[in-house]
Amino acid sequence: MTESTSRGRLTTRIIVVSAVGAAIAAFFALGLHDLLTLEALRAGRDALIATYRANPWAFALGFFALYVLIAALSVPGATAMTIAAGSIFGIPIGVLLVSVASTAGATLSFLLSRHLFRDAVQRRFGARLRTINEGMERDGALYLFTLRLVPAFPFFLVNLLMGLSTLPLRTFWWVSQLGMLAGTFAYVNAGAQLSRVDSASDVLSPAVLGSFALLAVFPWIARLAMRRLAAARAYRGWRRPKRFDRNLVVIGAGAAGLVSAYIAAAVRARVTLVESGAMGGDCLNTGCVPSKALIRSARLAHQMRHADRYGLVASEPRFEFRTLMRQVHDLIAAIAPHDSVERYTRLGVEVIQGHAKLVNPWTVEIGRADGGIQHLTTRGIVIAAGARPTVPHLPGIEESGYVTSDTIWERFARLDSVTRRMVVLGVGFGLVLPTMSLV
Repeated sequence: MTESTSRGRLTTRIIVVSAVGAAIAAFFALGLHDLLTLEALRAGRDALIATYRANPWAFALGFFALYVLIAALSVPGATAMTIAAGSIFGIPIGVLLVSVASTAGATLSFLLSRHLFRDAVQRRFGARLRTINEGMERDGALYLFTLRLVPAFPFFLVNLLMGLSTLPLRTFWWVSQLGMLAGTFAYVNAGAQLSRVDSASDVLSPAVLGSFALLAVFPWIARLAMRRLAAARAYRGWRRPKRFDRNLVVIGAGAAGLVSAYIAAAVRARVTLVESGAMGGDCLNTGCVPSKALIRSARLAHQMRHADRYGLVASEPRFEFRTLMRQVHDLIAAIAPHDSVERYTRLGVEVIQGHAKLVNPWTVEIGRADGGIQHLTTRGIVIAAGARPTVPHLPGIEESGYVTSDTIWERFARLDSVTRRMVVLGVGFGLVLPTMSLV
């Protein structure tokens, strides 16, 4: 970019900012913000309707231009004018005028933001905005449609933020037109109904009450519509079964999977629980139960060494490590029946030993431990498959005799004592401190 081009763009921006600032200042200086209120428009409704009937085209064009200007400058008055459109023009013409005018004004605001600020913002924060830009290129229309359906989110802020993004202008126009249509109809309909209130008894008329109810439930309708839209988008290309074999299929019989299956069975749902390993998962077999048992013994050993802090005689604890590990495994065995196949079968859960694979959003393929293949259709799927430890690619690690959180308990069960030196890779493994406390 040459220096003259850069100066030319800067001059253009200064002129545009000055013009916008002058227009906003004039809007408030002329007191238009006081005229564009529900009270003012209601007081002058009869005169406005008379002017409209005397010269409908000129009045409609003037209303349209004013609405575009208000929307483009993001000044107060758009809501009042939307309601006034229903009161003056009626629902069909009011919706048409406001829908096109609001989209045109929003687009002008979008273009102002893009022309004045986007290059500077992208240049300053380009690295941080890369993920957002990629998301806008992929799902920008859906993001904008979601924001347009939520009246609580300021529309001027939507215009500003979208102008800073890479969203195409054409996409911004048609999505805004569509997304604001429901809200436009709600407010125009309210204006059309409120214009009929001539006495106190009219306030309780079905039409007026219906308009208020529509305004109240519109955000909930919009939220439901967005959920349906997201679901339709996620399930695109798949055919939903007409009948289901199960209400729920749970993959993984660890803590989360067992609780999910238990709750579903308690409400008489048809549940299948799939587990390829030991029932109870990590929590029972290699995580919570064995580690907490060892922590309890380590805490007691620590207290014995420091009993003098409590007025007792300190002593060095004596133990056999193999016996200690037997106690850990005995505790696992004592709890195991609560997580067993037999117990969950009695609860009404079908438990299958095998590996599960999702075929589509409603079908699970199960490779059974006996070699068979089973397909189940289900209304819901809970994936509680857990995780497995990752062994880093380090020179010599395979020859080091390392253990993981899955294999350390089996290794400990064969030891008469535990090493005094230990290197731990990774966090969240609560075995190291209690083990070192024992030794």
